[in-house]
Amino acid sequence: MALTQTSTRRAEAPVRTHEIVIIGGGIAGASVAYHLAKLGKKDIAILERHQLTSGTTWHAAGLIMQTRGTHALTEIAKYNAELYATLEDETGQATGFKQNGTLGVARTKDRLHETARAASVAKSFGLEAHMITPKEAQGIFPAIDPSILEGAVYIPKDGQTNPIDTCMSLVAGARRQGVKVSENSEVKSLWRIASGNYQLRTAEGVIECEKLVLACGLWSRDLAAKLGACVPLYAAEHFYVVTGAMNEATPKLPVLRDTDGHVYIKEDAGKFLVGAFEPWGKALPMAGLPKNTPFIELWEDWDHFELPMTSAMEILPTLQTAEIARFFNGPESFTPDLLFMVGEVPGLKNCYVSTGYNSEGIEFGAGAGRALAEWIAAGEPQMDLSFVNVARFHRFQVNETYLKDRTPEILGLHYKMHWPHYQPITGRGARKSTLHDRWADLNASFGEGMGWERPMWFAPKGKSTENIYSYFEPNWYEHTAAECKAARETAILLDQSSFGKHLIQGRDACKFLQHLCTGNVDVTPGKLVYTHMLNDKGGIETDITVNRVSENEFIIISSATVQPRDENWIKRHLTRDLHVTHTDITSAYAVLSLQGPNSRSILSQVTNAGLSNEAFPFATSQEIDVGYARVIANRLTFVGELGWELHIPTEFAQGVFDVLWEAGQEFGLKPAGYHALEHLRSERAYREYDLDLTPVDTPLEAGLGFTIAWDKEGGFKGRDALLVQRDAGPLKKRLVMFKLQDPKPLLFHEELILCDGEIVGYISSGVKSFTLGTSIGMGYVACSEGVTKDLIDTSTWEIEIAGERYAADASLGAFFDPTGKRVKG
Repeated sequence: MALTQTSTRRAEAPVRTHEIVIIGGGIAGASVAYHLAKLGKKDIAILERHQLTSGTTWHAAGLIMQTRGTHALTEIAKYNAELYATLEDETGQATGFKQNGTLGVARTKDRLHETARAASVAKSFGLEAHMITPKEAQGIFPAIDPSILEGAVYIPKDGQTNPIDTCMSLVAGARRQGVKVSENSEVKSLWRIASGNYQLRTAEGVIECEKLVLACGLWSRDLAAKLGACVPLYAAEHFYVVTGAMNEATPKLPVLRDTDGHVYIKEDAGKFLVGAFEPWGKALPMAGLPKNTPFIELWEDWDHFELPMTSAMEILPTLQTAEIARFFNGPESFTPDLLFMVGEVPGLKNCYVSTGYNSEGIEFGAGAGRALAEWIAAGEPQMDLSFVNVARFHRFQVNETYLKDRTPEILGLHYKMHWPHYQPITGRGARKSTLHDRWADLNASFGEGMGWERPMWFAPKGKSTENIYSYFEPNWYEHTAAECKAARETAILLDQSSFGKHLIQGRDACKFLQHLCTGNVDVTPGKLVYTHMLNDKGGIETDITVNRVSENEFIIISSATVQPRDENWIKRHLTRDLHVTHTDITSAYAVLSLQGPNSRSILSQVTNAGLSNEAFPFATSQEIDVGYARVIANRLTFVGELGWELHIPTEFAQGVFDVLWEAGQEFGLKPAGYHALEHLRSERAYREYDLDLTPVDTPLEAGLGFTIAWDKEGGFKGRDALLVQRDAGPLKKRLVMFKLQDPKPLLFHEELILCDGEIVGYISSGVKSFTLGTSIGMGYVACSEGVTKDLIDTSTWEIEIAGERYAADASLGAFFDPTGKRVKG
């Protein structure tokens, strides 16, 4: 993410110019170039500082796996097999690709359940994924020891490829389309000029381009920094060994993934290659790498590799006597959240990245390269890439100490259990609310969101706050249930200081927001407007609340986890002709959310402001006195109860907390965390961005048409696309709410939705409703005939969890308080 709008430098006379320059000749750069050429872009140059593939591509394991744990990632990953299967025929360059399948084994019942959930995701895409017994797994891979397994998944169309040959095949395809490739062409410096173009200094001279793509792996961070951009990457050592020739290593064996053992094993020319994503990786500072060296190999470390190698010998006993012909250790780059980065760098128009593949460049390179090429060609993403968009990161996340501490855990997360609501244990304590110690005194279990330490749940005094994760009943459920009960019956206090807060000012502020927002924000000061900002296709880019403070002053509230992305979306639409400024005021205010039937009674004890429906209507804002402070009180809720969100100048927050907490005791006030917030908002079917709302979902599809001001003067961005959708008849895709009839199974996300036995979607977010006594969730349903109330009412609905189907009720509205009566108090 850019720290500031990067200043420009004086232009120099270029020796050549191109529309697009891609820095990096590995799989990431080659894939982007290949797909841009396929889209008709011809004036492209690849600059590689050494030889093609010589960064990290050359030592990749070349594993091909189409199925991932989420639908969004599977959509990208599944393209690899489609492309690599035909690439050699197209380019004449061999790839070494073979579809020998993947065998993913599970040593525990929890892992088997997680594996079955991923196999369900595969069904959505028509991918074969067979859950099999340990004995059946041995039939596919005879040398394994089935006695240590609970089961396995076999995906026959997965496989492996030769990384160098595959990359060279993509380059060959790009060259055929006119792409110029320059090896031994190091970019020594780069800058932006007044025209908006980029100039790069190489040994050849200065090269100029309109669009720039940084695809140079772990070197991308430092190169981006030369442009003032933040690309959070850090290197780690990645290990594998290759055995001598072994009779058991036959060419048709599938790739073996033993994630409980932290290893993968593949046949490699009659030998076994054993690679690892050990539980705790080894971070590697850039200063620890050989300077200006291609094909880097690092030192052996058998002490570090002992645990995964021991596990490999357990699952494949024949390795106990195998000769080790080679120990390999090479650098790979990792991001703070184990997701790669693509997209336009904030603050740098036409500067894109494709990097941070977390040792999975071969697996994601094809799909990510195509997606970024489409983005560059069209000017905006053509699929949902919000979860891998480089704009998702906060500025602090490029901090090297943070990255060094976080990276070892991130590498290990590849093969650790992917528990719902997992909280990282590294890089913690970066950002704390001024109320943090108050919550700690109340025995909060903290989680992390965009660096913020936030209470997730509260344990009784003297009890442990450690998380015990589960797909069945996490240990915090009993405590979260009590918090939800308090919200519905008495009152709760939540710390939402991590909200993103954007101050928009200037004489054109209203005009600017009217164009960007679907709702009418030209309202009287003190009115709150729930609204969205859309892309040109009508997809939701931001999910926000706008508070008009004065004629030329607005405060936008957004979710903490998307605050940097929302800031980027707002700022990229600011133009020089507008008298508008944006200021991030997130840290200026702490936020206490007082919610529940008794919230009015509690707040009335500490303020003289009128709090009746007449004096303080829903969706309005007032400045009121609370204790010694003057606070912005917004009458809003995200839990479906009477309540207020109090925006308190940071230095006053502790005093406000103290008086509220004291006043609330006689009214049953309890502390509540973000787990309770998630369960409560789901009961009222409130949507959450990144889960239920994404750039490929429109407000109409999300059931949020009531937020749209269709006839406001001047319209709004995305209106034309929405008009077409509105006038086309019944929606072909619609967010639907579900409630399981069986109270035992749990919903989290990604579970399949079936209508009359056919897969029609998946759960975007789900929880156990402690109020309703069963699991509920929401997800988009697709139907070519239209998703109508009649379809909802007359169809048989089921949700598939890890291969098991459960009957469900469906509704277009919330199952709890569908009319919103409780909110109005």
